[in-house]
Amino acid sequence: MKQLHDIVQEIARTPMLLVASDYDGTLAPIVGDPAQAAPCRESIVALRQLSDLPRTVVAIISGRALRDLSSLTGAPDEVHLVGSHGSEFDPGFGAQLTPESVALRRRLEQELAEIASRAEGLSVEHKPASVAFHFRNADTETADRALEAVLDGPARYEGVYTKHGKKVVELGVVATDKGSALETIRQRVGATAALFIGDDLTDEDAFKTLRGPDVGVKVGEGESAALYRVGSEVAVSHLLATLAEARAAWLAGAHATPIERLSMLTDQRTVAIVTPDAGVCWMCAPRIDSPPVFADLLGGAGAGYFSVRPSGGEAPTGQRYEGDSFVLRTEWPRMRVTDYLDASNGRATQRAGRVDLVRVIEGRGKAVVSFAPRLDFGRTHTRLEQREDGLLVEGSVEPLVLRAPGVVWRIEEEGPHHTAIAEIDLGAGPVTLELRCGTGSLRPTLLPERERRRQSTAFHADWCRTLELPDLHADAVRRSALVLRGLVHGPTGAIAAAATTSLPESIGGVRNWDYRYCWPRDASMAATSLARLGSLREGLGMLDWLLGVVDHCSSAERLAPIYTVTGGTLGPEGEVGDLPGYAGSRPVRIGNSAALQVQLDVFGPIVTLVSELARRGAPLSSEHWRLVGAMADAVKNRWREPDHGIWEIRGPRRHHVHTKAMCWVTARCAAQISEDLLGRERPDLRTLAGEIQTELLEHGWNAELGTFVGSYDSSEVDASVLTLGLCGLLDPLDERFVSTVERVDEHLRVKQGVYRYRYEDGLPGVEGAFNLCTAWHIQSLAAVGRLDEARALLADYVELAGPTGLMSEEWDPQTGRALGNHPQAYSHLGLIDAVLAIQSATSARER
Repeated sequence: MKQLHDIVQEIARTPMLLVASDYDGTLAPIVGDPAQAAPCRESIVALRQLSDLPRTVVAIISGRALRDLSSLTGAPDEVHLVGSHGSEFDPGFGAQLTPESVALRRRLEQELAEIASRAEGLSVEHKPASVAFHFRNADTETADRALEAVLDGPARYEGVYTKHGKKVVELGVVATDKGSALETIRQRVGATAALFIGDDLTDEDAFKTLRGPDVGVKVGEGESAALYRVGSEVAVSHLLATLAEARAAWLAGAHATPIERLSMLTDQRTVAIVTPDAGVCWMCAPRIDSPPVFADLLGGAGAGYFSVRPSGGEAPTGQRYEGDSFVLRTEWPRMRVTDYLDASNGRATQRAGRVDLVRVIEGRGKAVVSFAPRLDFGRTHTRLEQREDGLLVEGSVEPLVLRAPGVVWRIEEEGPHHTAIAEIDLGAGPVTLELRCGTGSLRPTLLPERERRRQSTAFHADWCRTLELPDLHADAVRRSALVLRGLVHGPTGAIAAAATTSLPESIGGVRNWDYRYCWPRDASMAATSLARLGSLREGLGMLDWLLGVVDHCSSAERLAPIYTVTGGTLGPEGEVGDLPGYAGSRPVRIGNSAALQVQLDVFGPIVTLVSELARRGAPLSSEHWRLVGAMADAVKNRWREPDHGIWEIRGPRRHHVHTKAMCWVTARCAAQISEDLLGRERPDLRTLAGEIQTELLEHGWNAELGTFVGSYDSSEVDASVLTLGLCGLLDPLDERFVSTVERVDEHLRVKQGVYRYRYEDGLPGVEGAFNLCTAWHIQSLAAVGRLDEARALLADYVELAGPTGLMSEEWDPQTGRALGNHPQAYSHLGLIDAVLAIQSATSARER
C-alpha cells in the first residue's frame, strides 16, 4: 500500500476534490466540557486555504448541533457544515420535523435528563433531531449504570435511532448517518474524489462509502474501515496543510509537462498529443475539432488519459519519431512503446473512415496500462464494459472500443467514471492495444500490425521524399513540413491552425484560445509554404475546401475568419468551467468568438496561394480563377472598412496596416493571375492596388517614430507591418522599411523572440514572443541586407523546437518555455519561409 504522503499528493490532483472531516477528535481535541472544544488553529487555517482553491470543496460533518458547530469552528461560508451526524444541512432543519418526531424528541430529552440527574459527571446535549447523552466525566461504574439505563429504556422506543460514540450515546428521531451526508455532498458538488478524516465509531459510516480514488484517514487507535491512520489532532493539521499545499501547486500547474516536450500523432483525421512518458493526454474523435476523449492536458487525470509505464516506475530514457513519420517510440531501460494513428489503406482521405490509435508494448518485465477515457472533458459520465478481447466505452456518440486481446482488466470507480487498469507481463511477447473510434467491432484487422505500421510510416515518409528541401536546416524544415501536413484534415483538405485548445499564452493567464479549426488565412499560408517546397497537393486540396465554403456563403466578401474542418460555422465560444486548465491557466475554451469578427486580410493569403500554385505549374482551372475573382471583388467592395485584423483584437475595429497590405496583395496578384491564366489584362485591379498602396503609405507611416504602425495614424509598433517589405508592397531597401525593421528590433525583440505588439489590446495579462513574428523578422533582416544577423536569429529560432521537432505558438523569453497551442501551423510555416528566405538571400549575395 502507498504511503499516506504519496496518496495525499495523488488525491490533490483530482479535478473536483471533496475534503471532509469530523470535528471532535480530529479538528479539535476531546475535552471534558464539549462547549470548550476549540479547534486546532492550524487545521482551520488549512481548511480555509483549501476552501479558497478552485474546484475544492470542504465540509465538516459532525455529531454536534449545527448551531454549536458553526459557533465553535468560526468557519467561513465556503466551508460546508453538517450537524447532527448528517441530519442538519440547514440552520432551520429542526423546524422541518413532523409533530410526532418533535414529541418523541421532547420525551427523550425529559427521560435522559432524569437519568443524568442521578449522578455526577452525566450530561445531556440537545440537538434539533436528537439528544446526546454524555458520560465522559463520570467514573466507570456510574457511566456503565447510566448507559445501561439509556439503552434499556429510551433507546428502545419505537422511532429512536441509536448512535454510539466516544463516551457518548445519541438518540435520534430521524434515520441519518455521516456516510449518507458525505454521499449527499459528493453528489451535489460532483466530486471526483473525497478525503474523509474521522476518529469515532460514527465516522465508520463515512469510511464505508469511500471507493476508487477516495482516501479515508482514521485518527487514533481502534478498528476502522479507513486504510490510513494518523495519531492525533496535530497530525491532522499537518495532513491538511500538506494537502492544501499540494492542491495549490497542482492547480497552479507545477505538474504540467512543458509544452515543447509534447509530441503529436496524426492520421490526417485527428491528432493525439503524447507526453514524454507515453501518456496520451489529448485526443479528439472522430475529428481534430470534435470533443476530446482524453483531456489530461487541460484537466489532469480526471479529464481522461491513456498511460503505459513500467511497473517499477522507471523514468523513460528517450522519445523519437521513427524516421520521417509520426510513428512515435518511447523507450525505458527494459521496455518500449510504439504509438501511431493508423494511416494505412488510404484512410486519410476517406470521407467515412475511422480513427485507430495503435499502441505496441514490448520488452521485458511488466507494464501497467491505465485506460481512462472521459467523454467531452469528463462532462459526460464515462463507463466501461468488459467484452471478449477488449473494452466498450459506453455513452459515446461515436462507437468507441479498446481492442486488447488477452489483457485482464480491473475496472475502478472514479466518481461518475470508470478507469480500467491492467498489469501486463511482457515475457510472452509484444502486446498491441487498439483504440478504435467509429466502430464497435473488436475483431482483428485483416492487416497485421506490422504492415499497418509500415504503411503508416510510408504515408508520411514517401511524401517527404517528394519535397525540395533546402540545404540549410533541412531536418527542421522537413519536420515542419510534416507538421503542416499532419494538420491537414484529409477528407476535406482543410488545414487546422493547431492541434489543441486553451494552451496558454501566459502561464496562469486567461489568453487561452481554441485553435483546432481552419482559418482560411492561416491554412492558405501553410499550403503556400508547402508549395514552396514542391508539394502542391495540400494547396489544391485547400482550394477545393475553400470553393465549397464560398459556394455556401451569401457572398465571398462575407467569408468568415474561421470554420470547422468540414466547412461548417462555429457555434458560440464556451468555457469548460470545472477544468483547471494547463498549469492552472483558465478558462478552458471551446469554440472561438473570433469567427464572428471582420478580418479583411483573409483574401490576400488565399490569392497568394493560387499565385504560388500557378507559378509552380499546378493544374489550375476556371474554378480557381472564379475564387480569385471573388476575393478581388470582396477587396474592391470592402477594403476601406476597418476590421479586427490578423491579431483578432477583441475591441473596436481599426484600419489595420497589415490588412490594407493584404488587400493590396489581393488586387495585385489577382491582376497577375488574370494575365497569366486567362490572358486578360486587369487595369482596374492594378488601379485598385495603387489606391490601396497610396492610402496605406500616407496613413500607415509614423514619421516621428520612424516606423510603419499597427493601425492608421497610431503610434503602435506592430510586427505585422514587417509583411510590407516581404509581400512586395515596398522595396525591402526602402528607407522606411529598413527603419521599421530597426524599430521592431528595438521595441519588440527580446532575446531570440519577437512580440506581436506591446500596446493595450483590451485583454488582461501578457503573452509571450510570437514565433511567426520572429520568423518574419528573420526574413526582414535578410531582406534589408543584415544576413548574418538573420542567420544567427534563425539558428536560435530552430532551437525553440522541442525534442521531437515541434513548435508551439509562442515562446517566453524569461523562462525559455513554449507557450500557446501546440503544434502551431504559424510557427512551422514561419520556419520554412525563414529558411527559404535566407537561402535565397545567400544565393543572391553569392551571385
